[in-house]
Amino acid sequence: MEAAIAVLTAALAALAGSHESAVSFRELAPLAAQPALLIAAVLLDLALGDPVYRLHPVRLMGGTLSLFERGLRRLGADGYGGGIALFVLLAIVWVGGLSALTVLLAAHVSVWIVWIWQLYLIYSLLALGDLVQHVLRVERAVERDDLAAAHAAIANLVGRDTDRMDGAACRRAAVESLSESLTDGFTSALFWYALLGLPGLVLFKIVSTMDSMVGYKTPRYLRFGWCGARLDDAMNYIPARLTWLAIAAIASVLPGCSARKALSVGLRQHAILPGPNAGWSEAATAGAIQRRLVGPIWLRGTMVTDLWIGDPADPPVSTHADVARAVALVTTTGCVAAILAAVLLLLV
Repeated sequence: MEAAIAVLTAALAALAGSHESAVSFRELAPLAAQPALLIAAVLLDLALGDPVYRLHPVRLMGGTLSLFERGLRRLGADGYGGGIALFVLLAIVWVGGLSALTVLLAAHVSVWIVWIWQLYLIYSLLALGDLVQHVLRVERAVERDDLAAAHAAIANLVGRDTDRMDGAACRRAAVESLSESLTDGFTSALFWYALLGLPGLVLFKIVSTMDSMVGYKTPRYLRFGWCGARLDDAMNYIPARLTWLAIAAIASVLPGCSARKALSVGLRQHAILPGPNAGWSEAATAGAIQRRLVGPIWLRGTMVTDLWIGDPADPPVSTHADVARAVALVTTTGCVAAILAAVLLLLV
């Protein structure tokens, strides 16, 4: 991770230098994506992770969602229409509200306050550093043979039964979560920020929050959560496939990784995992690090799958070196994606 931060720091310095003769922030569209702010936010995310506090923007989004859900259900809007209304209300409050506040700040306060405000929002809505820190907590527990601590740490990443998991299974689950979440926790956020600026990033996080809170195929949420789940599928569709290609590209230069397997395993096995998008980055990571993932998974005392993803000739993830290679692959892919997004923003 230290190497990734060093590369991003160099990129930030270069981007800052390229802005010396550029127009001021006030002369730019205040909601447009800013390449230097993007790199600075990724640096903060990798260095600090995602601190837990009551007024965190994503927690506030979740609280707003719960409030609106209760109100809609009281009105009898607990079907497809209610789910669509939930999205519209969240978009008005969060996309509209944060956009209006940013424009007002740009018009009335110091440019530095506007930059700090945007940096805070971008940093708060990215999740790569926090994912890596969760994985490292699992790895440290396994390294010291503290299986109880490993179970507690992995429970923050996955919803399966942990009491049946040995150290190798904890490591596999950590790598699975990290690789799957590379798309919906980071590269999709980059994509929508680069494409639509701050409103695009906020919109994506609204949809992601809806999917995680109401996007379940249960009697309570099958219809009400349909809108959030389908929007999440749509907004992750292109980023998931770009992430597959990015993982393969990074695998071509990282020691112990295989670009060929990242491409082939990602293409052939992404559909093994549920949903149209999650499997692309997870299967690509399995191929890239030349290790198998998933294996037996138990939920509420019942084995729900014993499938594996990855080259059948490769061994399962089981060692510290396997986890370290996966972390290096995912963080490097995320950092390079951020740099490419910033460069593209400079060029367009």
